[in-house]
Amino acid sequence: MSETKIALVTGANKGIGYEIAAGLGGLGYRVGVGARDETRRETAVEKLRAAGVDAYGVPLDVTDDRSVTDAAERVERQAGRLDALVNNAGISGEMDPGWVQDPTALDLEVLRTVVDTNVMGVVRVTNAMLPLLRRSPSPRIVNVSSSVGSLARQADPDTGIPIMAAYAPSKSFLNALTVQYARQFAGTNILINAACPGLVATDFTGFQGPRTPEQGAATAIRLATLPDGGPTGSFFEDDGVVPW
Repeated sequence: MSETKIALVTGANKGIGYEIAAGLGGLGYRVGVGARDETRRETAVEKLRAAGVDAYGVPLDVTDDRSVTDAAERVERQAGRLDALVNNAGISGEMDPGWVQDPTALDLEVLRTVVDTNVMGVVRVTNAMLPLLRRSPSPRIVNVSSSVGSLARQADPDTGIPIMAAYAPSKSFLNALTVQYARQFAGTNILINAACPGLVATDFTGFQGPRTPEQGAATAIRLATLPDGGPTGSFFEDDGVVPW
């Protein structure tokens, strides 16, 4: 089996996901670019290849069981194993001005859609890729979360976090799942952590935010390349651990 390490990044056709793929590719990883949209996916692959990254496209809709199964089969055919999985794909759900989601007027379909992508999608992809990850000597899983999912920060009125009754709880749910996976993987070589990219200027945020996509990708890249014996079941940002 090739010594080249293999990564899969979901939602990798643009923004933070693309920069995670580019960063891992720059470290010598062969990178699967997971994305739903064929045109954007192939454009991202071409751009990465032009930059010297060994990239290949992986059609992937994290909300669709068949798509996720097909993606796992494609990674197996292309690479035979997986060393790093970065669950980056996510949505915010419809918001009012100021990034507000009022819990007293929340459309349950919005909540359902956000959770299906941000939480259930991570479970679908992670479980489908586990057989490939178990073939790696040092498998790493990174769940791209957000500090707005920190209950400690949500409860602090001085943090300035808007009321985001679908998006923020979905990231709290994702953080809790990360801990449950870490408990299940205890005693194995699989390390799993959550990463906060910070407020990054991408189309996800309406290009508002002080951080670049490259800066937002840094923590996820670090966690995807942790050495053996590194942390697991934790939540990180650039400055260190994020409180739950």
